[in-house]
Amino acid sequence: MGLLAAGAVATSAAAEPAAKQTAKSAAAKAKAKAKAKPVQLATPVASPAVSGLVSGVVASHDNGGLPFVVIDKRKAAAFVFNADGSPNGAVPVLLGYAAGDDSVPGIGKRPIEKIKPGERTTPAGRFLTSFRPNGGKKKSLWMDYDAAVALHPLRELSRSGPREGRWQRLKSPSPADNRITYGCINVPDAFFDEVVTPAFKQRGGIVYVLPEARTLAEVFPSLGVTEAALVGPSTGGR
Repeated sequence: MGLLAAGAVATSAAAEPAAKQTAKSAAAKAKAKAKAKPVQLATPVASPAVSGLVSGVVASHDNGGLPFVVIDKRKAAAFVFNADGSPNGAVPVLLGYAAGDDSVPGIGKRPIEKIKPGERTTPAGRFLTSFRPNGGKKKSLWMDYDAAVALHPLRELSRSGPREGRWQRLKSPSPADNRITYGCINVPDAFFDEVVTPAFKQRGGIVYVLPEARTLAEVFPSLGVTEAALVGPSTGGR
């Protein structure tokens, strides 16, 4: 009986580390699974300005049969549409740090560290886009190549430190903290891969960036959209 008891104790003692290891492994897997689960961002609601511009684009065929994106800088949101004007997705975005509707002349040729905070604007207007490399093998949806303005996923950022908190800014419920870029439009990686790339990769498309200082009529004179759209009733959203 003494030998049997000793053997049982030894077996029990040996089983304890294995059980602990199994528990740790299960906990690690659960933690990894939870970490891998994508965070759901709030879907922006189109403002009257966005809706008015889309109506003008469709009525005038200004998009030339191409898919298009409308960027609402005031709401810090992107709205993607198919060529016929039907919605294809919407997502919060990050924009240029400074308010304004024009790029500084020659800014695309300057080293990024030479760009002043007040010059970091996302320009308003109509941009014919194309997929091109963005400093490496990955491609971005370029809007103005000379001014170095593109729509690209967050993963393309190589110079933004953790203190900028770009992902946290996207997740916040307010658009007030979404001004951080040097002028480019940043979207979540999954949105770029699953919505933007399939729609624009083959033929490109149009990006319309709504103004925040000038009027719609000034920026898009051929679309017949009036400034009244900008001061219409709020529809909620971002």
